[in-house]
Amino acid sequence: TGKPDKVDWKEPIKIARSIQIMGVRHAVITSVDRDDLKDNGSILWRETIIAIRKLNPNTTLETLIPDFKGDQNSLDRIIEVKPEVVSHNLETVRRLTKEVRIQAKYDRSLDVLKYLKDKGSNRTKSGIMLGLGEKKEEVLETLEDLRKVDVDIVTIGQYLQPSKKHLPVKSFIKPEIFAKFKNIAENLGFKHVESGPLVRSSYKAHKHIS
Repeated sequence: TGKPDKVDWKEPIKIARSIQIMGVRHAVITSVDRDDLKDNGSILWRETIIAIRKLNPNTTLETLIPDFKGDQNSLDRIIEVKPEVVSHNLETVRRLTKEVRIQAKYDRSLDVLKYLKDKGSNRTKSGIMLGLGEKKEEVLETLEDLRKVDVDIVTIGQYLQPSKKHLPVKSFIKPEIFAKFKNIAENLGFKHVESGPLVRSSYKAHKHIS
């Protein structure tokens, strides 16, 4: 939050060179929200992917994008450059969205994921965190909502409090509960499911491209 710096238009080539130097075979690219920009930051996103492709033609990509306020022109810029996986996280269940994701909207995020699939046939991915006070039925509803918009990959992990300013952890979920949600999600038809206390959105991401 706060007033961001100006866009660094050299950032795409910097990122592409970093990937090249490290020899990264699968890169997960993400960003802060740039709601202050007319294009929501999507032009820089596009230029970054193009730069990575140019210098690293054998590197596969996952783009973990913001919702771009649901703007279809912004989403089209991501679709056009065809990352192997496009990810946008729901983070939590519908009831807790306003508390957990101040600027985001549950249904808008679902609409973004649906548009990415319908318009671009992208392999789509989303993630949620447990331990914020959600109920089992709400988690099941969220998984069902993601499948209704044909999301391919889902990650389910434990919420941890980044700082005292953030929401406290309401509960630590047992590994066997994560295992049950993994089984449920697989039965719903997700192509890949990662579910466990240590899972984060980029957990074993290289396995999600096939």
